[in-house]
Amino acid sequence: MSASTPPSPLVLARDLRKTYVLGDTTLNALDGVSVTVERGEFVAIMGPSGSGKSTLMNVLGCLDRPTSGSYVLDGNEVSRLSRGELADVRNKTIGFVFQSFNLLARTSAVENVELPLVYAGVSRRERRERSARALERVGLGARLDHTPSQLSGGQQQRVAIARAIVNDPKIVFADEPTGNLDTKTSVEVMRLFQELWRGGLTIVFVTHEPDVALYSSRVIVVRDGKIVSDLRQDPKVAELAA
Repeated sequence: MSASTPPSPLVLARDLRKTYVLGDTTLNALDGVSVTVERGEFVAIMGPSGSGKSTLMNVLGCLDRPTSGSYVLDGNEVSRLSRGELADVRNKTIGFVFQSFNLLARTSAVENVELPLVYAGVSRRERRERSARALERVGLGARLDHTPSQLSGGQQQRVAIARAIVNDPKIVFADEPTGNLDTKTSVEVMRLFQELWRGGLTIVFVTHEPDVALYSSRVIVVRDGKIVSDLRQDPKVAELAA
């Protein structure tokens, strides 16, 4: 690629369809969705319950495969990869943050963050160093040995974010990352996401909260398995009230 050639999109999905057969009923969870995400974007996906927004994120996040269509992630066609190959892509390219945090209850913060590095075969010493740096990055450098029960909901979500970024992913997908948090803590988490985005990370998150979507630079609305709007915006700065 020459110096004048612009980089390819990080996400390039074309005519994605995801069909479920439930008895005599066919459900089109995704119905011909096409979407492009450039490197360095901060995208919110919104829609009512059953709209297909979570299905879209699961396909884009390589947690599921489309029934048909093309999906190129970071220059690689991934829509037809095997489950094992998808797992490899997830571990090397993608970070995930979930509404329920998904932390191991009896395991320290630093050990929770280490998990993706364990699967990647990273040495114990390097795992610990990289995990500690990731926790420092999210403001939890003094909480390395705390278990989830010793942390607030916002702190647990910060641990989950540290785990998502510890492998230096190209993109982070977050599913309702503020869904279990109060308003003040939600703003704190979105401020952290904005800091990571301004640092160059590409972020795509699902939310049903319009107030949370305001913090993104782009809002995609999904309804009945289709994208019905896709608008860029000036993101609201996540600041705590004095």
